[in-house]
Amino acid sequence: MSHTDPGALPSPVTSAGRDGLRALLAEPRRAVIGLDFDGTLAPIVADPEQARAHPEAVAVLAALAPKVASVAVITGRPAEIAVRYGGFAGVPGLEHLTVLGHYGAERWDAATGEVTAPEPHPGVAAVRAELPELLDGTGAWVEEKGGRAVAVHTRRAPDPQAAFDALRTPLGDLAAHHGLIVEPGRLVLELRPPGMDKGVALLTHVRDLSAGSALYAGDDLGDLPAFAAVDQLRGAGTPGLLVCSGSDEVAELRKRADLVVDGPAGVVGLLRGLAERLA
Repeated sequence: MSHTDPGALPSPVTSAGRDGLRALLAEPRRAVIGLDFDGTLAPIVADPEQARAHPEAVAVLAALAPKVASVAVITGRPAEIAVRYGGFAGVPGLEHLTVLGHYGAERWDAATGEVTAPEPHPGVAAVRAELPELLDGTGAWVEEKGGRAVAVHTRRAPDPQAAFDALRTPLGDLAAHHGLIVEPGRLVLELRPPGMDKGVALLTHVRDLSAGSALYAGDDLGDLPAFAAVDQLRGAGTPGLLVCSGSDEVAELRKRADLVVDGPAGVVGLLRGLAERLA
């Protein structure tokens, strides 16, 4: 929950969240702003290929990024796709923007426009070859993620939740057979290599920059590791703020957040408020 005064930043409902916001405002150039993409910067849509950042997101990020240590978009999407759908390339003011794609396995820096990444896990191609038979008749469909992961979506199935529930076990078995894990989300099951998640990506980025505070905003189960990372940072003395991009589908994220905002529009409003406060 949040309490908002007209023209003011929303107030976190936890003391840890208020400490995190105060630290960010006191030393913005030591702050890392971590943001999920889908559901946080971009509204959730039935077809992930049609997802685009909120129309005001880029301008707000360009106003905020020069005032902080880093803005990091942390996503399960390939970095290049997130950059394209976000409209982040070649924007003045975004030199401090980094996109950590595939849960941090890929990195794109606005300052250079280059993507760095390791070789894909061989299990991803093996899983992709077996999915058509497994999904036949379910109404689910596959989103390719640059050879580094595959996502099985059920949002367009006749009964999306039933299809999601029915596929969790067989997809888990398939993933395990090929050395992968399954990451559940909002009517999506992503098969990807183990060992990398948004929490690892966020912690690594914060520590690389010796940041003095961290804000993370997300909306889905895949964002829980990043929430845990902020909790870990707070336990070690680095203040942090946890923001839920208001999703009724993921109650656990709401309960753990210091601040809940109204979806991507609310996230953009929060970031705008920070940019204005730091002017």
